[in-house]
Amino acid sequence: MVFSHDTEVALLSAVNLINTAPSTVDADGSTSGPDSMATVAELDDFVVREQFTGSREHSPTEVAAVRDMRAELRTIFTADEDTAAAMVNKLLSRAQALPQLVKHDQWDWHLHATAPAAPLAQRMGVEAAMALVDVIRAKELSRLKVCEAPDCSAMVIDLSKNRSRRYCDTGNCGNRAHVAAYRRRQSALGNAGHP
Repeated sequence: MVFSHDTEVALLSAVNLINTAPSTVDADGSTSGPDSMATVAELDDFVVREQFTGSREHSPTEVAAVRDMRAELRTIFTADEDTAAAMVNKLLSRAQALPQLVKHDQWDWHLHATAPAAPLAQRMGVEAAMALVDVIRAKELSRLKVCEAPDCSAMVIDLSKNRSRRYCDTGNCGNRAHVAAYRRRQSALGNAGHP
């Protein structure tokens, strides 16, 4: 394990949140594709899947706030160390974060830094920020990456020991890259025997 369990869970949840945004890179460099955080129902599904606890509004306003947080987290995840640290500090300050040890549901002791009644987007952002504190302090920002597939801009958290993760989990980016490489090798082998 690279980081503590709760840090890894928070980082993966943040990546999953960021990757709800459209991530297909078009020929002109813009992104398009489905946004899987467009409705209250999609947010509800995400909250259940990622096991966020605390109060909810179940409103379009809450969805908009979460989408804003998603964009802020993406900016932090792709920033240099100094910028990321400043943005994390700003996020924590804005939320008036006060870290506390908590135990609930199936989770053993871990950190929460907001009250359960804080807005969902704030809780999501602070949880990610607390995890990013560990990443920045450990000088491990290089583990936060953008998918290497040329047509994808989704985020990747590389928790492998050898830092070898290159592709996201949002689609078939890794499979497509491996198939393309295989076809190139086969084509090169086929052309090698012909003058």
